[in-house]
Amino acid sequence: MGKGYRQGRLGEEIRKIVSELLLRELKDPGLSSMISVTAVEVTSDGSYATVYLSVLSTSGAENEQEEQQKALDAMNRAKGFIRNEIGRQVKLRHTPELIFKIDHSMEYGRHISKIIRDLDIDHEDEE
Repeated sequence: MGKGYRQGRLGEEIRKIVSELLLRELKDPGLSSMISVTAVEVTSDGSYATVYLSVLSTSGAENEQEEQQKALDAMNRAKGFIRNEIGRQVKLRHTPELIFKIDHSMEYGRHISKIIRDLDIDHEDEE
């Protein structure tokens, strides 16, 4: 297997654990909106894990960035607890330091789809 096989497996395990903690354990007022873990990237030496979060805004686009920032702040407050749970469940010699980031790929995908729709290209057969 390639070099990233272990990092990929570890990232997937961390994603599952953080998702489960978000669903059942974490009770923070900053986590009032719907949050999902879209991906986890682990560095090659396993010292850092970047956790990408997707925040579904419940109040509309005008407060979207504010809700994203609240979610990031809440996750950073719970970082020690989350890291402890990862270390307990995965049995690692060194638990990676967690870095939380907002995943903007959904917004980017909607933007690209809008651009394609705005082109107004007919999809007729050119025979």
